[in-house]
Amino acid sequence: MTDAAYPNWDSVYRDNVTWVYRLMYRKVGNQPDAEDLTAEVFMAALRPMRISATVPEVRKYLHMTARTVLAAYWKDRMGRQITSIEDYPAEEAEPEQMASDAPDTVRRLLQRLPDKYRRILELRFLQAASVREAADQMGVSVSNAKALQYRALRMAAQNGEEVAS
Repeated sequence: MTDAAYPNWDSVYRDNVTWVYRLMYRKVGNQPDAEDLTAEVFMAALRPMRISATVPEVRKYLHMTARTVLAAYWKDRMGRQITSIEDYPAEEAEPEQMASDAPDTVRRLLQRLPDKYRRILELRFLQAASVREAADQMGVSVSNAKALQYRALRMAAQNGEEVAS
């Protein structure tokens, strides 16, 4: 399937889901978020994308949609928008060959935070605790937990910019 069009939406999905998932996994470093983001890419692309588009056009559109979905994901998580992802290669590495640097980056960023900030982010994002659960475990009010999370994310984003530069 080079310049031909896909026969149906199922073909679009089956032909592209693997590389979209692998791209998302490389960027976020965990399976649940990668699966959710992959689904979000296809849901976002479903309505506006023309089924009559050629295979390269569909892949380009999915790639641009993936970039938008990732930007929203990182903006929600880190308080800043990241919009650049490299072009996807024709053949991606197998999952066992993929190495994400996301866990190491997160570990380094968390180590640079004060204890309370580190703890709130670990509870909320690594252990998937609700704000109320995190507040209870930390012995603070829900509003205090929200404020801690906000400040922690801002500090982590600033630290991330310093590490990147």
